Amino acid sequence: MAVDTGVQSGFAWSRGELGAFVDEVVAPRAAEADRTGRIDPDVLSACAARGLWGAVLPVAQGGTGVGMVALARLHEEAGRGCSALRSLLTVHSMALYALHRWGTDGVRQRWQAALVAGEALGAFCLTEAEAGSDFAAIRTSARQRGDGWILDGHKLWVTGGQLADVLLVFARTQTGPAAFVVDAANPGVRRIPVPGVTGTRGSQVAEIVLDHCELPLDAIVGPEGMGLAVATGVLDIGRFSVAAGCVGILQACLRACVDYAGLRRQGGAPLRDHQLVQQLISAMAVDTRAARALVGQAARLKDEGSPDTIMATCIAKQFAATAAVAAANDAVQLHGARGCSDDYPVGRYLRDAKVMEIIEGSTQMQHVLIADDACRNRARVVIVE
Repeated sequence: MAVDTGVQSGFAWSRGELGAFVDEVVAPRAAEADRTGRIDPDVLSACAARGLWGAVLPVAQGGTGVGMVALARLHEEAGRGCSALRSLLTVHSMALYALHRWGTDGVRQRWQAALVAGEALGAFCLTEAEAGSDFAAIRTSARQRGDGWILDGHKLWVTGGQLADVLLVFARTQTGPAAFVVDAANPGVRRIPVPGVTGTRGSQVAEIVLDHCELPLDAIVGPEGMGLAVATGVLDIGRFSVAAGCVGILQACLRACVDYAGLRRQGGAPLRDHQLVQQLISAMAVDTRAARALVGQAARLKDEGSPDTIMATCIAKQFAATAAVAAANDAVQLHGARGCSDDYPVGRYLRDAKVMEIIEGSTQMQHVLIADDACRNRARVVIVE
């Protein structure tokens, strides 16, 4: 049943209008977010006013989005303007998606409308010190006691952990792994800010300590012991968002290099007239289109409800993240010493792009998954008309 969020869902999800919003509101504040380690609250509010926080859910499901193709467009444009903001949109979308799809009625009634409206922000808590993101090895525990649950554990690298209101926490129960919706204001929750990360510095990363955190029975997301299924679905959304955001980084690098190569002169001619520079720009242009096409394929498969979207998303994420790092590295090289200063954004693009190769499943993990699928299916190619 649709939830009345009070947010207008009439925001046009065209690339032009999203691009204008990013150019006017998001991109001008990206350098400040990188410098200060936080997103301007006015930017978060502007996203809420346009229904961007609820975009992962279609209007018919109580959200403000119009499908996965449009979601890819949004996250690409957000990634072009500010990867830190896109990272917050990513983890928020993961938490909202899980809560809506597998959450109990009570949890949905309490949180869904606020998450869709951007009045509450969500975060994703999986990684731990010893286990990393190995789901089978996590040590955070959830034990049932009376009419509730008790959670104890320590989560690392929680994007948005400093400001999130709702935490999607993965823990072990007696019958297997499970996911839980945790109110970040719970007295059993403690946040430890993590400053000085390499990229996406404005995403306000934190460690989350759960110390005898008491939850109601209905805080569990999905059946007990089904946490792996929940994590698989949620991580697919996260990888999809990261892949789309990498297309945005590619586009940003391409624009920066085209602009700079047209203004900077070397040997009496603009840089853009030099063949080696043309080669760098050409590679960025091709990779941008290829990455956008792969993300678009994954999006269409999601809208169709096809199980092939899982592997399509892995392929899109692997290609787009790798291409974004290559493009950002070349963008810094093309800018020369200026590329290593804060006067130009390409240094930030490189730091942000490197993070994309690690989060939501590293590039190496994607290679393993893609190769395994190719071997099992004898390299069957999914074609989307």
